[in-house]
Amino acid sequence: MNTSEMKGNWDQQKGKLKQKFATLTDNDLLFSEGKKEEMFGRLQTKLGKTKEELHNIISSL
Repeated sequence: MNTSEMKGNWDQQKGKLKQKFATLTDNDLLFSEGKKEEMFGRLQTKLGKTKEELHNIISSL
């Protein structure tokens, strides 16, 4: 998934992720241009998932 695809529907995906993982906050899911890797790092730490697992989860939403 590239940055434009992710940014385009991020609000919808963010809501679904928060439903699936109740421990996530808006700050955990903050998506800023050029900071995609930082966001994935926060999610990896908080959820204990690999980057590939996170990509698969987000793609399946």
